Amino acid sequence: MWDRPDILNRLADSLIAVAALLVLFGALHFVLRLPVFPLREVRVTNAVALVSREQVEALIRREIRGNFFTLDLAATRLAFAQLAWVRNVSMRRRWPDRLEVTLEEHVPLARWGNLALVNNHGEVFNAAYDGDLPLFVGPPEAAKEIAMQYEFFRRTLAAIGKAPAQVQVTPRRAWRVRLEGGPTLELGREQVEARLARFVAAYGRTLGRLDRRIDFVDLRYANGFAVRIPELRFEKTAPKGRKGRA
Repeated sequence: MWDRPDILNRLADSLIAVAALLVLFGALHFVLRLPVFPLREVRVTNAVALVSREQVEALIRREIRGNFFTLDLAATRLAFAQLAWVRNVSMRRRWPDRLEVTLEEHVPLARWGNLALVNNHGEVFNAAYDGDLPLFVGPPEAAKEIAMQYEFFRRTLAAIGKAPAQVQVTPRRAWRVRLEGGPTLELGREQVEARLARFVAAYGRTLGRLDRRIDFVDLRYANGFAVRIPELRFEKTAPKGRKGRA
């Protein structure tokens, strides 16, 4: 090779090109970190109701590092996602000195036990909220299923002016709904939608006419339902071996 000037010249040219690229990269890296490209503004581009201005400003002071070019977008996005009411975050740089942030907030649908909330996607999250919400009770993995059933219960019961205050599903997938102001509806595991529809259809000519407080309605019968009225001293008990429950 040493007696081939053409090869040596091509090799020298390649080395010079590589060296030039390294110098250029180093210079660019140095220039981009100079204070001439400061990040002057972080703007939340959409209206938010539950994430406060104070929370955003505190996060910016605590987490935003670097200039317009060196800011770590992934780390910044993760920092915004840690805010209690933030469900999703998107952001982009806007030349010459601004970062634009779009925040999707959780929309609270219900309480999850005493510890958390459920959003309108059926996702459990932790945040403080003092508004009135229905209560969901069930296995940890059932939040999305309960949210879907809750929407059906809410629409169906609206026809008789009622709303669910609590929706519960057991590990065996038996459903129970407590209405605002009572009563509790026992729906069982099978034909849940059909049983509730039958109750709503019959309500106006049955329970809706009773001038008594009812605290429990068992809808697990094939052709009717049973009620419990606390103020009655003596209650009829269902015969043994009754059919039609699930």
